[in-house]
Amino acid sequence: MPAARGGSRVQAKPQVKAPARPAKRPAAAASRPKLSPKHVLMIAGGVLTLALAVGLTTGERGATIAQSVVSGFDNRLGNAGFRVKAIHVEGASALARPDIIKAAGVGIGQPLLGLDLVQVQGKVGRVGWVEEARVVRLLPDTLVITVKERRQLAVWQHGGRTFVIDERGRKIPEADPARFTTLPLVVGAGGAKHAPDILPTLAQRPKLMARMEALVRVDDRRWDLRLKDGSLIQLPAVEQEAALMKLEALDLRSHILDLGFERIDLRNPDAMTVRPRPVVAAVPSAPPAQNQSPA
Repeated sequence: MPAARGGSRVQAKPQVKAPARPAKRPAAAASRPKLSPKHVLMIAGGVLTLALAVGLTTGERGATIAQSVVSGFDNRLGNAGFRVKAIHVEGASALARPDIIKAAGVGIGQPLLGLDLVQVQGKVGRVGWVEEARVVRLLPDTLVITVKERRQLAVWQHGGRTFVIDERGRKIPEADPARFTTLPLVVGAGGAKHAPDILPTLAQRPKLMARMEALVRVDDRRWDLRLKDGSLIQLPAVEQEAALMKLEALDLRSHILDLGFERIDLRNPDAMTVRPRPVVAAVPSAPPAQNQSPA
């Protein structure tokens, strides 16, 4: 083995790097627990209950403080993801849905848990389209509005104004009559109130309904049926169904609805008067002029 010059040879050991230490988290961040949505809701319930108790026991000043606490915590819940992202309206037609959403007054991004559902339900219930309403939260981000819509019965015309009415004769202010051309037209004072009584009876007679242009209330005591061809059927103030049955019997015998007439008076229960249309005499046409050649 050759001798080492200048003393013995020392072999250097390779240096081993110490593992990097993880960066220290701030003390507040390290000690802050991460809450699940379930825990957030449990805390929210406790805060709301405490705020309610404070408001009830400390009077007006306490209620103001409690409201501030609830508002602040509601914003924290909103930051945690409990904000309105969708509003679903169930049971309403496409025409009614925009008015219902507008009346509810709830916007996208609004904190969901802070909504007063009773107040929202009251606003929706005052919309003319709505018979009944129910509002619920669907966590974490959806508001569901379920309604029973009023059934549209007819278009009522009176005093130069026109409304859509429901099956109880109530006006639906939000409904545009121009979009309900298939509904029967009711005309005159008292027409909206009394139309629900007679229209179901008329609906059982589709042949007559197909020919009817308007149902006219006369002196707020009886009805006239004005047909599309200009004919008039005068109904009595009472026992309208019995009068319509007489009209049906006449039509079976003589096809009076197809032949046409000027007026049928059914006001007298003991007699029915039919006035035919006046016969228009044909005007003879003048003979054609003859060309005369000059003499």
